[in-house]
Amino acid sequence: MWHLSRRNFATAALGLAGALAVGTTFAQSYPSKPIRLIVGYQAGGPTDMTARLIATKLQTALGQPVIVENKVGAGSNIASEFVAASPPDGYTLLLAAAPITMNGFLYKNLKWDVQKSFEPIVNVMTAPSVLAVATKLPVRSVSELVALAKRQPGKLTFGSTGNGGSQHLAGELLKQRAGIDLLHIPYKGASAALNDLMAGQVDMVFMTSMSALPHLKSGNPRPIAVASAKRLPQLPDVPTVAESGFPGFEAESWNGLFAPAKTPPEIIARLNAEVNKALTAPDLREMLVSQGAVLVGGSSADFRQYIGQEVVRWGRLLKTLKVSMD
Repeated sequence: MWHLSRRNFATAALGLAGALAVGTTFAQSYPSKPIRLIVGYQAGGPTDMTARLIATKLQTALGQPVIVENKVGAGSNIASEFVAASPPDGYTLLLAAAPITMNGFLYKNLKWDVQKSFEPIVNVMTAPSVLAVATKLPVRSVSELVALAKRQPGKLTFGSTGNGGSQHLAGELLKQRAGIDLLHIPYKGASAALNDLMAGQVDMVFMTSMSALPHLKSGNPRPIAVASAKRLPQLPDVPTVAESGFPGFEAESWNGLFAPAKTPPEIIARLNAEVNKALTAPDLREMLVSQGAVLVGGSSADFRQYIGQEVVRWGRLLKTLKVSMD
């Protein structure tokens, strides 16, 4: 049996106290250099926009530059892997979206795990997906769309912001629930998908309200349903998918801030507090809410719980759909 002598105990305790003191001092001096905010999506998209708004507020609050870097590719896995492998010192952060909770089921050989490789800091906002169709399509409701798809199996196309994203999976869920066959067309970002939808090159897209609200209000593309529990205040006349005959159909996007696992709790708490403060700023609120976002905030524990719920929800769906990106 191994015994800890008084001398060894005292030495260990002294070492632990020293380590804690160093950690506390480090956290108190944080930040002392620029912070990198990594985004796994293209510049100009809704997640990038959220990241840049948050970066501006953090930069002012923390007194150090907060530099947004877009590391695009592999369904946002490149960005997630980069941050997961970064030093846990608070100088490399990740602004992620809903696919971070899905990719563990879509890709077999990931080098990170959303619940083990990161410290959740705060959920910034959520945004429902809106089902929009090209104006050339002779449908004005989900029921009309389903009827048309059943008359033309495999001929209608639905675009998304990329394979494995929440918009792609919303389309797959509609296919399953409605018993229809649609051809998926993945795009490299929200702007490309929106442009082709407006030009009639693709028949329909599930898009976040943030990516196209002004266009949706104008009627091109034509919004026919919102994939959330309640109607979107900015589109009050557009019913939910649930109202349209598919109870419980929800597919929302969200943006949240993460740090690498084992980042000191003092740093997590500081960043959480500053983002929550930023979410009360009138200019930031106006910018995001006017685009259809619902601001969230809250504690890091709240966000950790939400992530766990999302993993369970999407895991069940993906196992049922048998969708794989490998």
